[in-house]
Amino acid sequence: MKTQRLKTIALAVGMAVGMLAASPAYSADSTAGQDAAAQLPPPKPLIPVSKVLEVGQKRTKAAQQSQVKIDRLAAETGDLLQDYKIVMKQVDGLRIYNARLEKQIAGQLRRIAGLEKSVDEATIIQRQITPLLIRMIDGLDQFVSLDVPFHIDERKERVEFLRSNMDRSDITIAEKFRQVLEAYKIENEYGRKIDSYKGVALVNGSERDVNFLRIGRIGLMYQTTDGEKSGAWDQDKRSWVELDAGDYRGAIQKGLRISNKQASIDIMKLPIPAPEAAK
Repeated sequence: MKTQRLKTIALAVGMAVGMLAASPAYSADSTAGQDAAAQLPPPKPLIPVSKVLEVGQKRTKAAQQSQVKIDRLAAETGDLLQDYKIVMKQVDGLRIYNARLEKQIAGQLRRIAGLEKSVDEATIIQRQITPLLIRMIDGLDQFVSLDVPFHIDERKERVEFLRSNMDRSDITIAEKFRQVLEAYKIENEYGRKIDSYKGVALVNGSERDVNFLRIGRIGLMYQTTDGEKSGAWDQDKRSWVELDAGDYRGAIQKGLRISNKQASIDIMKLPIPAPEAAK
């Protein structure tokens, strides 16, 4: 059944082809097609497969090299970006630091201006301080001469030391001023302490070794080493006055022991002049 059907289809196709071939239009078209095909250029030769593969490999290799360059540039760009961020942080820090330095510099400039003014004023003061020190030394010398004559040699030597230093160029004016103030301080301390020391006093027209007892600046007494003679300085008469040994010998001896820290502080009966009203 199927074979008969195929034969029928083949017969129909053959009859159709025969009719087309016998047709004038088909013959003309076929002739025209052959003429047009004759006019076309010859076909290009086919490219070998190996050439195609070679070109593909070159493109692949070039793409790989390009990717390597892209990766390297991307890494370099990332590093540059990181460096840029670090530099910007440093720049911000430097801006803050510079702002602080500008404030400090402004303060230092104000301080320099103040110091320059002080230097100018110090030059004027320095020219005036030397005469002041000379007057202070003269006043101290006069005070020692008019004061109760205790440690008189030591105090006179201190005044002469200050005078000699005024002419020395290797001592600054500040040190000279300090030395003068120190001498005044020592003189001031004399008026607040009890003191005893050995010396020589004129007793009955002859010099004798005695123990001096000083009660601040209000009393200066002596007692011979054998305890037989005692005396006190009379500031009004500017001379020594002999005391009754029976009345003051024990008190002076007690005062000497107290000053030498051999006895505790106690009340003593001593020849102290009455205070004077302030003028």
